[in-house]
Amino acid sequence: MTNLEKYNKAFMECLSVGEDDLETLEYQSVDEWDSVGHMDLIGELEDVFDISFETDDIVDFGSYKKGIEIIKKYDIKL
Repeated sequence: MTNLEKYNKAFMECLSVGEDDLETLEYQSVDEWDSVGHMDLIGELEDVFDISFETDDIVDFGSYKKGIEIIKKYDIKL
């Protein structure tokens, strides 16, 4: 499984969305991506990629696309 597939899977499982919805997905655009869902997603991504997000990155992680930018800061190639 590629890193992008792992990233997508985390979103789909944590937020109960389909792959077709990922590109436009933003914080609070679906009911599951509330503050609790956000922390579930962050925790899942930290586990999957064996990283620990900085607080600023957790706050800035407001969309699927922004998340890709943030993940790349941790030397994860997507």
